[in-house]
Amino acid sequence: MALKVSPPEEEYLTVGAKLPESAKVLIVEDEFLLALQLEDILSDGGYAVLGTVPDTASLAKLGEAPDVALVDLNLRDGLTGPAIARDLAGRYGARVIYVTANPAQIDLPAETAVGIVQKPFSRQSILAAITYALAGCPETGRPLELEPLRQV
Repeated sequence: MALKVSPPEEEYLTVGAKLPESAKVLIVEDEFLLALQLEDILSDGGYAVLGTVPDTASLAKLGEAPDVALVDLNLRDGLTGPAIARDLAGRYGARVIYVTANPAQIDLPAETAVGIVQKPFSRQSILAAITYALAGCPETGRPLELEPLRQV
């Protein structure tokens, strides 16, 4: 049995998965307009946005554990996104979705990494990726917009 998420997403969550209203999402992005766009998409989708982390130093100000983190690679302080993703995975067990135009720069993926949404992204690609992550990453049902991680 599946629970239907509000249209137009037409995505499904398995029973027992967190519903969007209870999920907390962290945005790791240094480009202000992209961070705002992601925040709007997430808020409209019913997710609680914990905040935006533009660099490693800002991560120390995080007060709550995210369920999911949308992580860009190249941030204000350089190519620090991969290390931030690993930190969020290790410290909080957060599911990591890389949102980047440069997926080849992921040297060592976070343990909890779900996949990659390529920039430029769409509202549907972000919401589908988060729904998939919150559903526990079932073997079937991976959204087309969520690329699997490449093995190094």
